Amino acid sequence: MGSRGALKHSINENDSRMIDRDRLEAIVREAGRIAMAGWPGDGHRCEHWEKTPGSPVSVADIEVDSFLKGELGALLPSAGWLSEETVDSPARQGHELVWLVDPIDGTRDFIAGRTGWAVSVALVNTRRPLIGLLHAPARSREAGGEFWYGEAGQGSRRNGIPLRASNRASLAGARVPAKKLAPEDADLVLVDQPNSIALRMAMVAADEADLLATLRWGYEWDIAAAGLIAREAGAAVTDAFGQPLNYNKHDPRAFGVMVTSSAIHDAAVERLADRALRYSA
Repeated sequence: MGSRGALKHSINENDSRMIDRDRLEAIVREAGRIAMAGWPGDGHRCEHWEKTPGSPVSVADIEVDSFLKGELGALLPSAGWLSEETVDSPARQGHELVWLVDPIDGTRDFIAGRTGWAVSVALVNTRRPLIGLLHAPARSREAGGEFWYGEAGQGSRRNGIPLRASNRASLAGARVPAKKLAPEDADLVLVDQPNSIALRMAMVAADEADLLATLRWGYEWDIAAAGLIAREAGAAVTDAFGQPLNYNKHDPRAFGVMVTSSAIHDAAVERLADRALRYSA
């Protein structure tokens, strides 16, 4: 992630807590290695099942979750915990700092042996992300995978290279990571869609897409890390109604997420407003 200065770096100038960013990166990279050891794309057997209909989980999800909970808890004992694969506890709301984790975001791609999945880790303070990390070890393997890092007020990087979000000025022709478009969106352009919502959000941060929008209920752990990475790269990041995203809420859900170049955000919110109201009801 380039020059970091001292190993221990203040993550918030108003917060006396310190965190070892090198250790944090090493933990997330090791989580990726654990996941790769069970990834069918390398010929490994992958045991998986459905938690609920349409919501798959694998043994690797559980193993990565357990590893991250132990290591991140040791790194920052004062922080609470919210993860897709851990039973939620209301005690997390008593913590100023909280880890938001999706051990494998994009489990469908993981199970299928495709590369569109990532380990997602965010550290949140008073409802706002401070640090966001994504590790996609099955992608860009010649470079050791894709490693994304964002820090509030410090910008974001992929494999050490600073990110600059899309600067597209018009909604028509915007690149969207999706499989298909609604008829009313025929003026948009499809680009590759990884299963991981975090990676799709990060595509806007990397100027590989101009617009990512979902119109369904989702969870904080899906979007916290990638949302910070995209915002620090200059993208606009909100819920589907154009409202700010908050984290470590009692109900850790949000309706939709929208990540766009800053210039087209208002137009995108306006275009999707009726659909957002209809689908959120």
